[in-house]
Amino acid sequence: MTTFCTTLASPIGPLLLFGDGHALTGIFMEEQRPRPVLAAGCVEGAKPFRAALEQLSEYFAGKRTSFDLPLAPAGTPFQQQVWSALREIPFGETTTYGALAAKLGRPAASRAVGAANGRNPLSIVVPCHRVVGSTGELTGYAGGLARKRWLLEHEALHKTKGRDRSPIAAPVREQILRRAR
Repeated sequence: MTTFCTTLASPIGPLLLFGDGHALTGIFMEEQRPRPVLAAGCVEGAKPFRAALEQLSEYFAGKRTSFDLPLAPAGTPFQQQVWSALREIPFGETTTYGALAAKLGRPAASRAVGAANGRNPLSIVVPCHRVVGSTGELTGYAGGLARKRWLLEHEALHKTKGRDRSPIAAPVREQILRRAR
């Protein structure tokens, strides 16, 4: 099977997209771990990613709150279950690892949910950044906590579209962006 790849410049740094020509298989941030190395056989080009690039650009512009893309992440059945549950977390909201485990009918599996969350190969589109610790504290994020903060602040800012926005929000967002670089 042919693997396609392309890079998207974003406010949180370059995003490396992988796909099989029909569906997205990965979106990785710079310095993200685990992050695949570009395979020698990877066919570079934006054409197979037209919809993904458009939707991600709309997300970063504050014009999109959900994604409608064919996805094909590789993972265990449990990981697939967790990643599916992540897609149900509404834009601009968060949940905890424990609440996600309970939703999956496995209330004692919050660590396993955290491990599956950390292996999510489709950052942003499968919004693992919306999961926080039990106290609401930002914990672990494969792309780094500064990027997680930026994404959550970005969503909070755009969730209030049509309402008055705090004049403090933009400088805070810029500060988070500088830390993410």
